[in-house]
Amino acid sequence: MRDAVNGFPTTPAPLLEAAFQAVAADGMRDLPFFHSQIPIRACGFQLFEQQWIGCMLTPWMLSLLVLPGPQQQWQPRQVGEKLALALPCGNVSFTLGEIDGCGQYLACSLMSPLESSLRADQALALAENSARMALSLPVVDGSLPSNPRRRALFRLQRGNGADA
Repeated sequence: MRDAVNGFPTTPAPLLEAAFQAVAADGMRDLPFFHSQIPIRACGFQLFEQQWIGCMLTPWMLSLLVLPGPQQQWQPRQVGEKLALALPCGNVSFTLGEIDGCGQYLACSLMSPLESSLRADQALALAENSARMALSLPVVDGSLPSNPRRRALFRLQRGNGADA
């Protein structure tokens, strides 16, 4: 059995970028879905419930990642195992992955392969915004009734002059 996965005391972003650079250099560049104009960048990593969460952008994919935070220790799991996490944005399904230099992590694919028309600046903005949105609470207009039939009732009343 493998050893436990120790948490990262500081952001794992530089380690992730180096690890995915190594993957890119190891034959990924020759694949048809590799978009050389897209940089390899770990975007928006921050602590959430003592775990690091952010987006990993590569020339072949965009994924939401979770890695253990400071003083955290994950028990080793089988690569490919599925886990669901409740994030502020909602429930998200992750797959356990592993990469040299970083160990095990959870990944949720957001775009794989990347759209071929995506420019580098667009891809970076998408990665940053996706990381931010994963940890954002859903926006609800508190002035609207939660029951749509009730809204329809109010519209009917206004139409009949009942609100005058």
